[in-house]
Amino acid sequence: MSAPDGVLVVSATRAEAAYVPPGADLLITGIGKVRAASKVTHRLAVGDYRRVINIGTAGALRDGRTGLFTPSRVIEHDISAADLAAMGYHTVDEWDVAGGDGSVLATGDTFVNDPLHRDRLALRADLVDMEGAAIAHVCAEYGLPLRVVKVVTDNADDSAFDWPRAIAAAARDLGDWLDGSRFGEI
Repeated sequence: MSAPDGVLVVSATRAEAAYVPPGADLLITGIGKVRAASKVTHRLAVGDYRRVINIGTAGALRDGRTGLFTPSRVIEHDISAADLAAMGYHTVDEWDVAGGDGSVLATGDTFVNDPLHRDRLALRADLVDMEGAAIAHVCAEYGLPLRVVKVVTDNADDSAFDWPRAIAAAARDLGDWLDGSRFGEI
C-alpha cells in the first residue's frame, strides 16, 4: 500500500495537494493535529514507507516572510510541555527536521489570526500551521525521516481569512517543488 519509491506525501486538504505529481502516494488527512496524527499513523501501520513529506500552507509569524519554506524544526505550540514536565510528565513538543532551511514551524489546533497570539508565537517560530508537529510526532514514533514543505499564504492575522483564495497558488508552488525535487530521493 505504498508507492514504489516508499515516499508518502501528506497534505491536510485536497486543495493544497491539487498539483502533486501523478503517481505520488498521497494522503489527505483533514485539518488539525488529531486528524493528521490518526490518518498518518494508520497509513504507516499498513504501508511500507521509507520517508514522509508533509506539504501544505502556513501563516507567517513575521512580516516579510513569503514563499516556500522547508522548516528545520517543528514545535507544538498549544501544549503546556514545560508545565507538564514540572509535574513529572515529560512531553516531547519539538522535533528537528533534517535538510531544512533553518526556519521553525509552530503547530497547533488554533487558527491563528489574532495579532497578540501571532506576536507570542513569533518569539519561538517563523511559521504556523495546524498539522506539521502531529506528523513529526508520528514519524518520530515510526523512526521515519520527514521533510516539511510549507508555502506562506497569509500573515497569521486578519489576512488569514483570505486563506481559501490563496490555496491555488500555494498548491502550484508545492507541486512544482515536489516535481522539481524528484521527491523520491529526498
